[in-house]
Amino acid sequence: MASIPKKVTERLIAGIKRYQPILAAAKARDVGEADTVTIIKDMLADVFGYDKYLEVTSEFSIRGTYCDLGIKIEGALQILIEVKAIGLDLKDQHVKQAVDYAANQGVDWVLLTNGMCWRVYHLVFAKPIDQELVVDIDFSVMNARSENDVELLYLWCKEGWQRSVLGEYHTQKQALSRFFIGAMLQTDPVLEVIRRELRRVSPDVRIDIDQIKGVLSNEVIKREVMEGDKADDARKKISRAAAKAIRAANQRAITKEPEPEIAGAE
Repeated sequence: MASIPKKVTERLIAGIKRYQPILAAAKARDVGEADTVTIIKDMLADVFGYDKYLEVTSEFSIRGTYCDLGIKIEGALQILIEVKAIGLDLKDQHVKQAVDYAANQGVDWVLLTNGMCWRVYHLVFAKPIDQELVVDIDFSVMNARSENDVELLYLWCKEGWQRSVLGEYHTQKQALSRFFIGAMLQTDPVLEVIRRELRRVSPDVRIDIDQIKGVLSNEVIKREVMEGDKADDARKKISRAAAKAIRAANQRAITKEPEPEIAGAE
C-alpha cells in the first residue's frame, strides 16, 4: 500500500479517538437512521477528509429511488453510501439495495455502514450483477496505534481514493483469492513446474501435464473454485496477463531490447 501522508495519518488517528465515544453513545441511545446519517456525514468530513458541502451528496436520486449519500470528486460520482440505523445489524438485503443503486448509476463502489460497521463492496458487472466484499471493519474496535487499522481507513479516505489505493488493494485481494489461485494452478507453466518436481521424486514414472491437470481438477481443487463467473473472470485475467507478457517478449526480440533485470539477480 502507498505510504500515508503524515497529516492524513494524524487526522485518521484523531478521528478514531474522537468518534469511537460518539458512536458508542449513539448506539446506547439507539438513535435512528436520520441521526446516524448525520454522524456519517461528519465522519466523512472529519475522519475521511471529504468536503461535507461540496463532495458529500445527500439523498442521491437514482431512477426514482434514493441512496442515503454519494461522494463526488470533481463533479464525478465515485461511491454510493447506504446508511442504516446504528443499532441495526447489516444484512444481505441491505447490500442488495445499495448494489442496485450503484448498478443503475454505473458506479463501481458501494459503502454500507451503520456507523459501527463499515463494508466496502466492488461491483461485478456480470449477469446478474454481483458484488465482492473488499473491506469489512468495526470502527468501534479500531486501534489508533495500529498501522494496519489506520491503513484500512486510508483506503477510502479522500487522499487514498485520489491515489487509487482502494483499487490496488482490491486487485491484491483478487490475486490471492481462491478463484485466482485455482485458475493459476491450471496454467501450463505451473503444471510444468509440478511435473518437473514429480519427476524429480519419481524419475522412472512417465507423467504428463494432462494427467496432473486431471488430478487437480477432479481431486484437489474444489469444484466451486473452478466454476462460475468468478472462476471464469480469474482465468480471463490470467490469460490476458500471459498474452501481454508474450507480446512484450516478442517486441523486445524485434527491437533487440535487453531482458529486464530481476531485482537481486547477480
